[in-house]
Parts: sequence; structure tokens; C-alpha cells
Amino acid sequence: MTTTAETTYEIRALSPATLAELRVRDDAGAAPRERVDTEGGSPLRCCLQRSRPGERMLLVSYAPLRRWARETGADPGAYDEVGPVFIHPEECAGPTTGPDTFPEALRGDRRVLRAYSTEGHILGGLLIDRTRENAPTIEEGLAQLYADPRVAAVHVRAVEFGCFHLETRRAAGPRAAH
Repeated sequence: MTTTAETTYEIRALSPATLAELRVRDDAGAAPRERVDTEGGSPLRCCLQRSRPGERMLLVSYAPLRRWARETGADPGAYDEVGPVFIHPEECAGPTTGPDTFPEALRGDRRVLRAYSTEGHILGGLLIDRTRENAPTIEEGLAQLYADPRVAAVHVRAVEFGCFHLETRRAAGPRAAH
């Protein structure tokens, strides 16, 4: 878990149970589509790494807020989006970093952070554009969003395609300090 002066949150890949379901039928009700990444570099949401050249992967539709609502009882309503993500076709080892370290492979120069309440409603967003001078890091952006006590989760997305990269969630329990 990552701890800021006021907030503890964890960085999450797709869960093994979710991955098992997506390998059979995705969140749009379709069978997964197998691809070979000839060039490599596609973001994998199962292990929070990038694919290697020639690696097999599945392209599936994923609804992060719908999945979260199923787990927590939230009601995302109109914010329930379904979009494409890449995953390994078989179980993999999962993330190589812990829940307190943002994976370098998914960092990128431009990301959008979207903050959500426990009810599943969007509370705001933040553009992380490292191509601009003095731009905040992802960690600084997450700390800024989690400073709002209403924020329960923040999704990290690509700017160009809007693709979901990963979820962070406010940690349960008392807030930790540096």
C-alpha cells in the first residue's frame, strides 16, 4: 500500500477471479479474442507489465466500475463503462511489484486519473502530463485526489485511447502517516 501524509491506498491489477471469468466471457458478453503482439509493448492488466514481441494475449471488454459495484454494492449508473484491455491467455504470476509501488511499465507520459465515491459516482479527474514542465507525478496526482475523503477509488487511464490501466483503492482502516 502507498501511504501519503493523509491517505493509504493500494494499486490493483485485475483479480485472479475476474481474469478467470474474462478468459471465458468478457464484460460485453463476447468470447475473448486472441492476439499475438508482434511488436510488443501492449499493457497487460493481469500483471501490470507490457507484452513482449511475439507474445500471445487476449483482448477482452472489461467494466471496472461494474466489477467494483458487484463487490461493494456501489451503483455506478451512467459511469459504468466497458472498454478493451489485454490480459494473458493463461494464469500468470501477477504483478511483480507490491500494492504500494506504481508499476513502471504502465506509467507513461500522459495519464488521466478518475476519482470515484463509494457509491460509484465520478468525483473528478486529473490529467498527468509529464511532457509539461513541473507536471505532477502519478503518485502526486493520486495523493491530491485521495486528499478528498469522499474518494474511494481512482482509475488510471491512457489519454490517447481512454483505456483503463489499473485501479487504486483507498485502504480500509485508520489512516497511516508518513
